[in-house]
Amino acid sequence: MIPVSEYVDQKVAVFGLGRSGVAAARALIAGGAEVFSWDDSTEGRDNASAEGIPVSDIYALDWRTVAALVLSPGIPLTHPEPHQVVKLADAVNCAVVGDIELFARAKKGLGIENQVVAVTGTNGKSTTTSLIGHLIEASGRQVAVGGNIGTPVLDLDMMGEGGVYVLEISSYQIDLTETFCADVSVLLNITPDHLDRHGSMENYVRIKRRLLERQGPRDSAIVGIDDAESARIFSALEARGVQSVTPFSGECHVSHGTYVEKGNLYDGTGGAHRLITNLSDNPAFMGTHNQQNAAAAIAALSALGIEGDSVAKGLQTFPGLAHRQEQIAIVDGVRFVNDSKATNPVSAARSLSCYGSVYWIAGGRAKEGGFAALEPVLERVEKAYLIGTAQAQLAGFLDGRAAVERSETLAAAIAAAIRDAAHDARDDAVILLSPACASFDQFSDFEARGDAFRDLVAAHAESRRDGATAPGRQVG
Repeated sequence: MIPVSEYVDQKVAVFGLGRSGVAAARALIAGGAEVFSWDDSTEGRDNASAEGIPVSDIYALDWRTVAALVLSPGIPLTHPEPHQVVKLADAVNCAVVGDIELFARAKKGLGIENQVVAVTGTNGKSTTTSLIGHLIEASGRQVAVGGNIGTPVLDLDMMGEGGVYVLEISSYQIDLTETFCADVSVLLNITPDHLDRHGSMENYVRIKRRLLERQGPRDSAIVGIDDAESARIFSALEARGVQSVTPFSGECHVSHGTYVEKGNLYDGTGGAHRLITNLSDNPAFMGTHNQQNAAAAIAALSALGIEGDSVAKGLQTFPGLAHRQEQIAIVDGVRFVNDSKATNPVSAARSLSCYGSVYWIAGGRAKEGGFAALEPVLERVEKAYLIGTAQAQLAGFLDGRAAVERSETLAAAIAAAIRDAAHDARDDAVILLSPACASFDQFSDFEARGDAFRDLVAAHAESRRDGATAPGRQVG
């Protein structure tokens, strides 16, 4: 744990008692703050109490006596409108911050000099964060990975000299920062997402950009140039000339950056374009988007001064992540791939582009922005099996573009896809869960949705155990 002593002997309210909220409360208590915590759900309050966190009704606080409100990132800060507790804090000019900002203040207060890598972007954050951590560890240096992935930032351990914190940071978390600045900031890409929470695409881009614009002359910005918004940010930062700015691409040759061509990963940050490795042999780097993630990671490692054979070996041994193009089984010649993390159309399109004959399970709760990003890859879809509240919207978009079956539930969709894949008997058949939608209509989160898919496929494999069943492995 990293204690936060910024508010010693002061009252701090913590609202939202999920993993990051509980971690923040613990860190504040350890730092000497008087903590008042609350969650609108009984389950959240009970879980916090079981962890030894004091729970009290912060709606009844005298907010004039509160030094700060620590808000969990899932709670609306500005859009579609501020949560009531945010309004209470704003009414008396009480600071509203998140756990990433507390980490920044704790780091300064404790004199922690470890380097920090922060990874953000619409898609690929978790994979890239994990890959950077994997490569740092492979180099022999100590590393702690967390933030929006896995361990909350304030639950990470304090490290010795040379250790590196690698943090995945969402737009929600950036929005709750005031001073946080990373030694190395990575912006992977920007496409429309979370517009209901940020009000507009302009606001969403502005929040992502904030992570890079706080950097100083000793810092490094690693920026993808494969989408228009990120490319514009790269050009603006380069013209500003404050920090070191390195471009990367999964699609084309880049001068003084990192890039992938025909599966070969190159590092041109030092001027000479060095071949690091060929990514084709590791299924974790299937698809241009995963190769872009690798290029981003290599640029970040270069900014940290980490090079050599350990990097290439680390790329070869990276296993990928669960719920990100995770091949979980091959049953009767049909591959089953869990890409539940694909919660928006751009991410789903990237996954679809990796396969031939796809029996595609999609749907859930639709996000703003529509499904147009899927159109270029729909030729790969043999049939779409739609689930959740977005069924009608997706069916309307797919009308005339792909065969559709409204399955309602994940179990029904899997059964229908298995039936059709068996009937068609295509050599490259893939049953792919890549929903292009959020999970919250039927599942608590994308992990729960992916776990349900895995369990249902395992049950199918068991029923066919006398057939050609082979366990798969994570591929991205």
